[in-house]
Amino acid sequence: MRSIWRTLDRGLARDIALVCLADGVVGLSYGAISVGGGLPLWVPVLLSIVVFAGASQFLFVGIVAAGGSPIAAMIAGLLVNSRHVAFGLAVSDVIGRGWRRWPGSHVMTDENVAFAMGQDELEQRRAAYWAGGVGIFVCWNIGVVLGGLAGSVITDTDVFGLDAAFPAVLLALVLPALRDRRTRTAALVGVLVALAATPFLPAGLPVLLALVGVVFYRADKPAMEVAR
Repeated sequence: MRSIWRTLDRGLARDIALVCLADGVVGLSYGAISVGGGLPLWVPVLLSIVVFAGASQFLFVGIVAAGGSPIAAMIAGLLVNSRHVAFGLAVSDVIGRGWRRWPGSHVMTDENVAFAMGQDELEQRRAAYWAGGVGIFVCWNIGVVLGGLAGSVITDTDVFGLDAAFPAVLLALVLPALRDRRTRTAALVGVLVALAATPFLPAGLPVLLALVGVVFYRADKPAMEVAR
């Protein structure tokens, strides 16, 4: 762990720390919503440690609190989290081999994958991935506990704008990657597909359909090479 912090430059370490703080605030929101919705404190805490997937956890709590089946909520969470299959392929060399695969896969999030993919060298990608993953895991779980304890007080988290923290963080992470034309094309296609599907599909599924944009990223590559 000490070598990881030596590898990170000051600017990257600051950015990771800010994202960890933002995720802790979102975790606070999740804990408050869960307990405020009638769930015992141990449920969001256990989910945060064992599942550790913010979107799936929000979806699970929302379905259960609305009277839905826990099995249906679990299936919905698995569908939303299926995007991690693509993430795993993208950062397989970053996580490492052997026993590192297990904890490395568990702390995989949108944010630390984005941090890792934004670095040029393998050691920098690895340091960004692990620092972001471990930092987010710790801050998220602390936030969930604090939010759960305050759940009877903070009954409407939308008043604080906590629901906007996640998309704002992710947008800031992906903006540098949009300098590449192939990436912009893939992102635009994904956005259009997700927006078109949002009125007709449950929450989470439009995001999965946005992966169609990856096909256009690959398809654009040969054309770029021919142009050269």
